[in-house]
Amino acid sequence: MMAGSEGVTKYRLNFTVAPAPSPDPIRELNAWRSIIRMLGLNGRDPERYGGLAYGNVSLRLPGDGIRFLISGTQTGGRVRLSASDYCEVHGFNLEANRLEASGPVPPSSEALTHAAVYRADPAWHCVMHAHSPEIWRHAGRLGLPTTSPAIDYGTPEMALAVEAIAARPGIPLIAMLGHADGIIAYGRTVEATARILIGYLAEALQLDDT
Repeated sequence: MMAGSEGVTKYRLNFTVAPAPSPDPIRELNAWRSIIRMLGLNGRDPERYGGLAYGNVSLRLPGDGIRFLISGTQTGGRVRLSASDYCEVHGFNLEANRLEASGPVPPSSEALTHAAVYRADPAWHCVMHAHSPEIWRHAGRLGLPTTSPAIDYGTPEMALAVEAIAARPGIPLIAMLGHADGIIAYGRTVEATARILIGYLAEALQLDDT
């Protein structure tokens, strides 16, 4: 489906309903997701983004090619996710704006951007997309890499811009200036990815006090 609204899937999706993935790979991911949700980096707020849920997480799966588990569309508001809230992405084409996935729930609207990070560097094993007004507005002072304000969320242009940043050395946290409050962190482990988000939130809050 194509649309301009926040939280609406813009890529072309080939989705197959399938059983939930094994819960084993997502236990650590869910634990850290719960922490960042407590901090408001994921969630649902009737006063923000038209009341839609925001934020999503993913984890690269081992094996050949690029496959990853990602939280389903509009699950950001849930306190705790189960395996049935995740699906597997097993194919994508950034340039053609296409995604292939299977599971009990369709993937997040930001799934193509997660795929871009994983394509950028095989070292990245976790991606967390969050919304933080504090980090986003202080991106320049924090020295964060940014995408152009002219690039909208969930588009091939955003995915390719994120891929270019994630492929080079630097802070593994990107402010998506064309996506209100949107940031994306990535790392070699789930814990490292979550700690990047939490650490920069603390730095941004200090800037708010100056």
